[in-house]
Amino acid sequence: MTRVDAALAAARARLTASPTARLDAELLLAATLERARTWLHAWPEAELDPGVAERYDQRIARRAAGEPIAYLLGEREFWSLAFMVSPDVLIPRPETEGLVRAALDHLRASAVTEPRVLDLGTGSGCIAVALAHERPDARVTAVEAAGPALDLARANAARHGVVNIEFQAGSWFGPLGPRRFDVIVSNPPYVRTGDPHLAAGDVRFEPVGALDGGADGLDALREIAAGAPHHLAPGGLVVVEHGMDQGEAVAALFAGEGLTAVETHLDEAGLPRFTSGKASR
Repeated sequence: MTRVDAALAAARARLTASPTARLDAELLLAATLERARTWLHAWPEAELDPGVAERYDQRIARRAAGEPIAYLLGEREFWSLAFMVSPDVLIPRPETEGLVRAALDHLRASAVTEPRVLDLGTGSGCIAVALAHERPDARVTAVEAAGPALDLARANAARHGVVNIEFQAGSWFGPLGPRRFDVIVSNPPYVRTGDPHLAAGDVRFEPVGALDGGADGLDALREIAAGAPHHLAPGGLVVVEHGMDQGEAVAALFAGEGLTAVETHLDEAGLPRFTSGKASR
């Protein structure tokens, strides 16, 4: 039988294309064994059962082929919460936490009682669940057009015991009628059709519909800009994520729809990643 240390060494040798080969190998073996990573270091001489070794080998083969580690593990951390993920949803990324921060900052500043929050294109539900978790007094609505993604978002809400979310199936503002919200957030598709990034890295395995924003990447952002003034409460905030070269274009869309205090914000890496605007009072 194969020892833990030997299995890890062999896995690292197969994952040379990954900049995090050692971490990948340890995470996948720990998950296969259903043990903490620290156990691997404490018991390097432990021998793997043949079935475990086979399952580990299969996971390493998939990772070597480029499959995202988050899909192989079935989860990814976001806002210090563990979210279940699958190829039906985008993998939550640290920069998207900026949407959560912007929403929370606005809610604190506005001091609205029982604020109404809308997450458009919720995917895994990571933004909506994080906001509902931070603000149990809020009434959060999460909209998603893809059925499997909506099922996963519901499961993530249940996983974290969040009950102040309602989920709506549909496209953007479609299922909401005349309802208005104090905050609207969205991480919509914004990659240009044919952009080489769609065929690189983890993105190759993620749902194209959650990434491809049309010829100029702005199709979904136009819909959000057009609908936001009709669904924001007076003084309400809309904030969206976009590509680092799209801030000026998104700001123009927001201003063109009559939103005020339009501003593009930097992410933690100093890149222009978010644009916000407010409804007039």
